[in-house]
Amino acid sequence: MIKYTRFFITLLLAVAAFSAHAQSTATSSSPYSRYGIGDIDPQLMGQNIGMGGIAVATNRISLFNNINVINPASYGAINLTTIDVGLYANFLNLSQTGSASQKNSNFRLNHIAFAIPTSKRSALSFGLLPYSERGYNFKKTVNKLGTSGSPADTNVTNYSYSGDGSLSKAYLGYGFGIGKHLLLGANVSYIFGNIKDIATTEIPGLAGAINSKIESSNAIGGINYDYGLQYSFDFSETKHLVFGYSASAGTKLHTQSSFIVSQYFNDANGNQDIAADSVVSTTGPKSKLKLPQINRFGISFQSDGKFLVGADYSMGKWSDLSIAGVNQGLQDSKTFNIGGSYTPNISTIRNYLATVDYRIGAIYDQTYMHINGTTIKRYAGTVGVGLPLRSNNGSYYKINIAAEIGQRGSLVNGLVKENYVNIHLGFTLNDKWFTKYKFD
Repeated sequence: MIKYTRFFITLLLAVAAFSAHAQSTATSSSPYSRYGIGDIDPQLMGQNIGMGGIAVATNRISLFNNINVINPASYGAINLTTIDVGLYANFLNLSQTGSASQKNSNFRLNHIAFAIPTSKRSALSFGLLPYSERGYNFKKTVNKLGTSGSPADTNVTNYSYSGDGSLSKAYLGYGFGIGKHLLLGANVSYIFGNIKDIATTEIPGLAGAINSKIESSNAIGGINYDYGLQYSFDFSETKHLVFGYSASAGTKLHTQSSFIVSQYFNDANGNQDIAADSVVSTTGPKSKLKLPQINRFGISFQSDGKFLVGADYSMGKWSDLSIAGVNQGLQDSKTFNIGGSYTPNISTIRNYLATVDYRIGAIYDQTYMHINGTTIKRYAGTVGVGLPLRSNNGSYYKINIAAEIGQRGSLVNGLVKENYVNIHLGFTLNDKWFTKYKFD
């Protein structure tokens, strides 16, 4: 009875978390989230983030069950009911030549995911994660356009651009083993959300000037697929070399655009006074958003449940991204990840620090953005720990903390350089739910 009560309480909390996440707005503050469908989330748990984001060829890390959505084949290695709940914090410093630096911070519930074994070598997984985030706000000021000699051409004109919104990913996946060495798996996902952009033009110093605002919004929803495999070479009972492959299909989602165009005056206090007869609102026809095909390759080596090292390479066909038949002008991306984990003594009860997972990694990302003749690149280092908690009646708990410290962009060609710190805090539970008990 206690086990079933715990299950239903957790399920109710999961539903509440799902609702809160689905209704939340974006937590990005990056000007680069303006491009495409926003900043793409890695869709990784903290234990993988701490190892530089390696995931394609990993499943059980330090003999602990983990949910790895990036490669659904990994579900086949899960032998205990697993829950993973994560929080995320971002600290961002923006700098640009000739402008003052700007600092931002954001926090959110990141994910909640479940995995339930269905046999000795298979498991079902489902959950909710962020897919992309849009959130930016910047202004460009032009002094004295001087095109026609009118008063409007001799005053400062402000051009403001902002955006917000997010896409979420609700998934259902299944992974299973064939023979002793091969794991296969797939996810079916529903990606949904809304992303919005606002552009305004104001002439603040000219009395009676007509200012304008254009709001465009895209409501997005549709099915996407992930699939993958892992193949292990066993050198012994405790030493394994794993090769992995996974992919996200380049499917088409449904999208519908809407536009609101308004003209307004600013009163003496700078407040907007919108003229009622100047608002135009239109809704476009339903159309398609084409996602890119993403291919990932990975290799890992794990020894004695205490040492793991691996590397991933992924490439995304982002040049195919289009919305309503309009190509978004992106380039293909390439990402390299390398990292590892070390647990000195997983079974000791005398030295707690020896049971902690210590993780480190690095990321090089040639992103899908090419701006002002420059490819936007991202460099990052990661560190993390897995803190085991005291087990209780077959339940095992671990707190996973990871930090990603990196840079994206540069100061050349008028670009923005981002220095950031991302903090991931996750709680992972392994438990023997749905175990059949015999009574005398």
